[in-house]
Amino acid sequence: MSTIAPLWLWIFFGGSVLVALFVDFVVLRKQGAHEVSVKEAINWSLVWVALSMAFNGLFWWAVKDTSGDVALANTKALEFLTGYLIEKSLAVDNIFVFLMIFTYFSVPPAYQKRVLMYGIIGAIVLRTVMILVGGWLIAEFHWVLYVFGAFLLITGIKMWWAAGQEPDLEANPALKLLRRTMPVSANFDGERFFTVQNGKRLATPLLLVIALVGMTDVIFAVDSIPAIFAITSDPFIVLTSNIFAILGLRAMYFLLAAMATKFHLLSYGLAVVLAFIGTKMMLIDVFKIPVLVSLGVVVAILAVTMVLSLRTAPRIETKTE
Repeated sequence: MSTIAPLWLWIFFGGSVLVALFVDFVVLRKQGAHEVSVKEAINWSLVWVALSMAFNGLFWWAVKDTSGDVALANTKALEFLTGYLIEKSLAVDNIFVFLMIFTYFSVPPAYQKRVLMYGIIGAIVLRTVMILVGGWLIAEFHWVLYVFGAFLLITGIKMWWAAGQEPDLEANPALKLLRRTMPVSANFDGERFFTVQNGKRLATPLLLVIALVGMTDVIFAVDSIPAIFAITSDPFIVLTSNIFAILGLRAMYFLLAAMATKFHLLSYGLAVVLAFIGTKMMLIDVFKIPVLVSLGVVVAILAVTMVLSLRTAPRIETKTE
C-alpha cells in the first residue's frame, strides 16, 4: 500500500486522535449525565468540522512540501475533502438507526452521550483494521474494486426501497441473539452496565444498547469504507477522512436528532450517492470520473434531497385500531 503522506504526518494524526478522544472524555466526565442542547451540539459540530478542515490544510502543505507539486497537493486535499463528505453523509443514516435504538429502549438523553462515546471508540478501532485490510486487498487484488462497486450499487438499490419504512427492531436477529446470551434487567440503573437484582447480576438495557450500536456500526462500515476507496486508494486519505468524520459523530447525532423529521427524504439521497459511487468504482478502468466531479455530484444529490425534504411534509401513517 503506497501513500503520499510522510511518516511524521501519520504520527501527528495518531496523536491528534488520542488527544481529541482524551479531551472529549474529560469534558464528558466533567459535564456528567446531562441532556445535550441543540446549541451545544452545533458548537461541537463546528469544532469538529474546523479541526478536520485544518488537518486537511496541513495535509495539503505536507504533500506540497514533500513533492514540490502544488497540483498534486490540490488533488490529494480534494480527495480528503470528498472522502470526508461521503463518510459524513453516510453517517447520517447511521445516526437515524442510533435514534431508533435509543427511542426503542427509551434511553434517557442524559445517558446517550456515554453510549455514543463508546460507540465512537469501537468504530475507530474497527474501521482502522478494515481500512488497512481493504487497502491491502485492493493493492494485491485489483478485481476487489469491482466487487466493492457491485456491493455498493446493490446496497444503494436496497436502501432506496427501504427508505421511508420504519424498521422493526423487535424482529432484529442481533437483538434476539443478545437477549438469549445475556439476562437483561427491566430498568436502567443510572449509567451502569450491570446491576444486581434479587442477588443475581444482570446486564442493564444500557449495555444492550451499546452492543446494538456496535453491531450497527459494523454493518455501516461495510458500506462506507468501500465507498471511499472509490475516491482514492491512498490508505492515509481513506483512514484520516473516515476517522475525522467519526470523531464528530456524537455532536452530529444530537444535532440531527432534533431535526430528524425535517430531512425525511435524506435516505433516498444517500441511496443515490451509494449507487453513484458503486457505478464509479465498477467503471474505474473504463472511465475515470475526476474527484472534483464526484464531489460536485455528491454535494448536489445531498443538497437537492435536503431542499425537497424541507419543502415536502413527511408521510404520516395512520394506524387503525
